[in-house]
Amino acid sequence: MKGKAFKFGDNISTDHIAPGRLYHLRSDLNEFAKHVLEDADETFASRMKKGDFVVAGNNFGLGSSREHAPRIMKIAGVGAVLAKSFARIFYRNAINIGLLAIECDTDSIEDGDELDLDVEKGVITNLTNGAIIQIEPLPPVMIKLLNDGGLVEHIKKNGDFKLTD
Repeated sequence: MKGKAFKFGDNISTDHIAPGRLYHLRSDLNEFAKHVLEDADETFASRMKKGDFVVAGNNFGLGSSREHAPRIMKIAGVGAVLAKSFARIFYRNAINIGLLAIECDTDSIEDGDELDLDVEKGVITNLTNGAIIQIEPLPPVMIKLLNDGGLVEHIKKNGDFKLTD
């Protein structure tokens, strides 16, 4: 997948991603998604295009366990979140709803860089500066969940939680 990098720093919380002051929109996730990451960058939602990447430092998604944070990122069209590290609950919620979250070194990625992510090969190519970032390939079980659109969609599709062939 290819897209533009939108770079954020360390400790981007679920309140930055899904602003608590707008939590009344949680029953209208499409409207809520128009405000994704608004408290970290008020122009993000209007500038990003489907498939673009959120790139961050350490501890992305810390704070509350609200599932709305990764969900509205997915609805907004974020292709993947690339960060040095994730809060565990955010990472789990992201995979469960079908949002790709990759832990990697993001130092060679700048805001606005064009990226090419090959999950199966475990490589991110920065098309802007030529940097190659090796990532741990995702386990087949995670790829299957993501390809199915998350845990709920996987169960709907397969009738159970079977993740092997």
